[in-house]
Amino acid sequence: MRIPRSPHRWTLTPRKAIAVQIGLASRVEQRRPERPIRLVAGTDLAFSRDGRDCLAAVVVWDMRTQAVVEQHVARRKLAFPYVPGLLSFREAPALLAALRKLKQVPDVVMCDGHGLAHPRRFGIACHLGVILGLPTIGCAKSRLVGRHDDPAPERGQRTPLHDRGQRIGTVLRTRHEVKPVFVSVGHQIDLRSAERIVLACAMRYRLPEPTRLADRLAAEAKRKGT
Repeated sequence: MRIPRSPHRWTLTPRKAIAVQIGLASRVEQRRPERPIRLVAGTDLAFSRDGRDCLAAVVVWDMRTQAVVEQHVARRKLAFPYVPGLLSFREAPALLAALRKLKQVPDVVMCDGHGLAHPRRFGIACHLGVILGLPTIGCAKSRLVGRHDDPAPERGQRTPLHDRGQRIGTVLRTRHEVKPVFVSVGHQIDLRSAERIVLACAMRYRLPEPTRLADRLAAEAKRKGT
């Protein structure tokens, strides 16, 4: 998969990284996808036992056949410190390296993390989406920012996630009486479409299959020391 060059360096000070987020946030597009969504690339990562490397995994899942089409792992040295709100600068280089190994371009990339549901409206899903020029979705296991009511206990129930008077995502129940996930727009997609895709991919578990399988792949790579 051909990936455009990043519009910035990855070795930045936290202050300059914040400035990059603010600048690139204006490029995020919220709109319905231009083509039907079938191939969903789920991404997740793990860290080496010595804490020096990031192990990124990508799993392409076919929504129609409900099967894995392709999967890859990439390992990169960590070049940015752990700073809440700036994790994409720490994680994106390895994720981009894994995505670069794909033989086919997915219809959407689903991140185990946030998109617009971020203090500066530029989480990892937005960051990857702007660089890739592809539709991206943030699907996180926990809230980073904002307030919400709990959705009803049935699968498919949802409530809005708001921050500073703005809707930034959806709290979506993917399994009956199981903790919800936090869905937000990354890039080139609308919130309703993102909700629909996440729910369609979460067939048996709380997490949607693409990111759940990517999590397993990254954990396996860590165990093997890949």
